[in-house]
Amino acid sequence: MRIRTAVALSAAPAAVAALLLAAAPGQAAPAPAACAASQLTVRARAVPAEPSVVRLQVTNRGRVCAVDRIPTVTFGDLDGAAAPVPPGESGPYRLAAGGTAYAAVRTVADPADPEARRVATLTVAADPALPGRTFTASELGTGGSVRVWEPVTTWWQASAAAADRAIGLSR
Repeated sequence: MRIRTAVALSAAPAAVAALLLAAAPGQAAPAPAACAASQLTVRARAVPAEPSVVRLQVTNRGRVCAVDRIPTVTFGDLDGAAAPVPPGESGPYRLAAGGTAYAAVRTVADPADPEARRVATLTVAADPALPGRTFTASELGTGGSVRVWEPVTTWWQASAAAADRAIGLSR
């Protein structure tokens, strides 16, 4: 069990310290508040020349907020989610007002793999704390099913080209 200790400070010195820290040159700004599901639009579509890769996009229709830097991608009724590439921990990804982030998911390394499962849907959440949006295989452009075996997802990226490169597609 972890125990936190606190140091009592008067309000005035603490406020001054916070202002000085916030204004210090070269310091990163604090992470914005988490995005609300109602302010996000999530899209997903298979890459036509590479149907085992699905491009993801999340657009912020509200004010500056943060989603998790790793999209949560699940497949039909299968357990688990796509693993992040590169491996990493959750953390905030800042989305500007009107901003869009991109990611890519490789659902299966070899579509002919006999161990590949077939599911009718793929669900994408910009943050694991938010409900995801479910896409049918038809909506994704993968035909009647999505083939899945050891899926991986990129972290959110600033461009679709960066997401493609992160998953191994040249663009």
